[in-house]
Amino acid sequence: MRVLITGNMGYVGPVVVSHLRHRYPTSELIGYDSGLFANCLTTPGPLPETLLTSQHFGDVREIPVSLLQGVDAVVHLAAVSNDPIGNRFEAATDEINRAASVELASRASAAGVRNFVFASSCSVYGFAAGGARREGDALNPLTAYARSKVATEEALTQMDLGGMATTCLRFATACGMSDRLRLDLVLNDFVACAVTSGNITVLSDGSPWRPLIDVRDMALAIDWAINRTPEQGGQVLRLNVGSDDGNRQVRDLAAAVAAVVPGTAVSINTAAPFDSRSYRVDFGLFRDLAPQFQPRVSLQQSIEGLLSGLRAIDFNDVNFRDSHKVMRLKAISDLVSGGRISSDLRWRNRGP
Repeated sequence: MRVLITGNMGYVGPVVVSHLRHRYPTSELIGYDSGLFANCLTTPGPLPETLLTSQHFGDVREIPVSLLQGVDAVVHLAAVSNDPIGNRFEAATDEINRAASVELASRASAAGVRNFVFASSCSVYGFAAGGARREGDALNPLTAYARSKVATEEALTQMDLGGMATTCLRFATACGMSDRLRLDLVLNDFVACAVTSGNITVLSDGSPWRPLIDVRDMALAIDWAINRTPEQGGQVLRLNVGSDDGNRQVRDLAAAVAAVVPGTAVSINTAAPFDSRSYRVDFGLFRDLAPQFQPRVSLQQSIEGLLSGLRAIDFNDVNFRDSHKVMRLKAISDLVSGGRISSDLRWRNRGP
């Protein structure tokens, strides 16, 4: 099997590459990445790219058609990956997350790719009071990032992609350890706070709901999607990916971290402004379609994995929220202010 993985040098990519390499040891795994976060390593081990057959560098807006020749599946992870970056660089977010994704799917179909996997997000539900949201429910994207995911999904459903099985995986909020860890995610942030200061400060009143999924379980779902047939959900499928048990309130996540890291104090800002990003998600369709690929990593195991990973690299930066290594907006901002990339997130100078 030949698999092209875009955005493999981000947070999720290294975990996906590791999973696929161990699952399919003789497969040809091809990485394609702009390298914006190449230096954001959080591992004492070898570069995660050593598990690839080949690594290619370039902008996803300009991916060579030649890379798609003979490819069986495309795992499309490349994206402007969070709300703060999307809000600051909204035009680039649309170019990269929507326009480039649609063009890549078109080129993949023309090249005869069998499966196209698009990493979407449960954030498309935005503020959703009441019960857990299913795939057919109304969407309420509140940010540029979420809007770009909705627009891409809509475009993919309207395109003629031939016989290519296209899967839009609406992932729950990612968490867990990675060789390129992000700490601008709620659970990861809480664990880092517990490790570095012994204090978790919840900036909201703690009531918003978030569905969570460990990056290892994201890789498991992608494994299913690269082999999915149109008989399993249709030619183009939009699918919530996570588990019902992963629907947690923010305050409960803080308490769970404190229970694993003894001596951690939790403070909640009960006077915080209303946080509209709150939603629960129904994962019943995912259970029905992929019963053997359901999430296996518990919340406690995610916390323990993060704790072990941070201790392995002697992580003790109490000011980590200002660090370009683990905060993606800081990494991008430093590259822009240093003249290395332009405001449309293209490289200008790749020098040291």
